Amino acid sequence: MMLGTTAAVTPGQADAAGEASGAPGPYAFAVGAQSVEGARSTGEAALLEPGRTYRSSLPGSGKVSYGLELDAASNAYVSVTAVPSPGSTVSVIDGVKVTVQDAEGNTCSVDNTGFGAARSPHPIAAWGMREIAPDKPLCRKAGAYYVSVERVDPEGEGSSPDAWDLELVAMTEPRTAKTGATSAPEVWNSATPQPVQGQSRRRKGGAGFTGATPLDQGVWRDDIRPGQTLFYKVPVDWGQQVSVIADLGSSGSGATGYTSDALSLALYNPARGHVADVGVGYDGGQKSGSLRPLPPVDHANRYAAAPQVSALRFAGSHYLVAHLSEGVADTFGDGPFVMTLRVRVSGEARSGPEYAGESEPKGVFEVSDEDREAAAQGVTRGDDTAMRALAVGGIGTGSALLVGLGVWTLVARRRNAA
Repeated sequence: MMLGTTAAVTPGQADAAGEASGAPGPYAFAVGAQSVEGARSTGEAALLEPGRTYRSSLPGSGKVSYGLELDAASNAYVSVTAVPSPGSTVSVIDGVKVTVQDAEGNTCSVDNTGFGAARSPHPIAAWGMREIAPDKPLCRKAGAYYVSVERVDPEGEGSSPDAWDLELVAMTEPRTAKTGATSAPEVWNSATPQPVQGQSRRRKGGAGFTGATPLDQGVWRDDIRPGQTLFYKVPVDWGQQVSVIADLGSSGSGATGYTSDALSLALYNPARGHVADVGVGYDGGQKSGSLRPLPPVDHANRYAAAPQVSALRFAGSHYLVAHLSEGVADTFGDGPFVMTLRVRVSGEARSGPEYAGESEPKGVFEVSDEDREAAAQGVTRGDDTAMRALAVGGIGTGSALLVGLGVWTLVARRRNAA
């Protein structure tokens, strides 16, 4: 099929299909995200502005493109979250592919993310980048760059030709004020960390990246249903290592069977770049899986050949995305199922590189006191109404209000003292 013969897909079309079928939306898009239409030709590509979030759509076949105008000093990142339509199906190797090229057609980066062996459609993210680095002679010039998005296997066995909704976010990272290391650290503690012990605490996951629920080190419990995807974020500073173990509780249905990659857990960095993932098979009994040991966050990690090391290149909120395969319902019922996340953040936070400017959006590649406070309380920074989460566990409405006022008063005093 010629590219020019395929009709354009407008943002929100996949959502509309879900609403028409009565199914809930599988993803909570950023409030205020600007609608933008992907172009079939780079010559007609709409510009993405760093620091802003956009909403678009990906047709069932072919690619769509967006533009960037970049300087000759900053690193640039574009993350694309693909959200399959409710009721759609995917092949074993299907997923989303993101490519960044310069005005001369040189490829700056290619990345793709898939759905796993369970073939359960859910929100996934891939990222593209333009890096200024000694070992990358191309893509250094200021000027026009293009981001292309496409499906990995749209015509594969079991794939349906539905449109997918997209959420795009563009970010920039300034150059460092001083020249630092140009190779990745060779030595780091790669031993498997001990699981975090203790009584689990309830914390409800969000439905999208922008609504991800903050977590700090601890044991966290949540309910998850087949086909559902939950989002969390963990502040990880320079020099710190994050490790996560996911437990899936046993089924009370008494049914027998097996679902491969029933629970998938993925870790994304602050630019929503994929770091690592783990799939947990399920036979109705208690199961557990852990992310592989990961190095401490370090600016020099970007020079590593291994993607899971290279992606741990900046401090900030790192995202945990948990999905329970819709196939679990076929054997074990609709649930909900109890999921436990054992989150460990080890190592002392240290100073990062001195940047020669501000990132876009500001503060995305750092961990602030407000971020740590939000992770301790389980509320998104700036979300005053989320203090209602403190009412969980029997605290009355009036008591929760008083506690909430006390917490925010303490935060305000710390800010004034600073």
